[in-house]
Amino acid sequence: MSLAEKIKVLIVDDQVTSRLLLSDALTQLGFKQITAAGDGEQGMKIMNEQPHHLVISDFNMPKMDGITFLQAVRSNPNPATKKAAFIILTAQGDRALVQKAAQLGANNVLAKPFTIEKMKAAIEAVFGALK
Repeated sequence: MSLAEKIKVLIVDDQVTSRLLLSDALTQLGFKQITAAGDGEQGMKIMNEQPHHLVISDFNMPKMDGITFLQAVRSNPNPATKKAAFIILTAQGDRALVQKAAQLGANNVLAKPFTIEKMKAAIEAVFGALK
């Protein structure tokens, strides 16, 4: 069993198309355990009920944006939730956002539009080689 098959991934993005593209890219990389949420509030509920190893969250979302969601994950009392790897997904090349995400404990930032190769590199930077 590859590392990718063992990692539970939570995708959090308010756009259905983005969630489908992310899920498809993850599937092509060998991930089998993928859950999706439409916003940070829903993502936090999922993380509280069933912690995932990796969160890939959009930055710009209604209700709870990616930075607020990141803060909620990192401040969660459940160690399994708190230690989850977290990748912020953004269409903004905003240096201040990237720095803030890093300060709050994001493991990586992935720019939209992304390629499967860039996603793989962002995930491998956190977990090591997937195969």
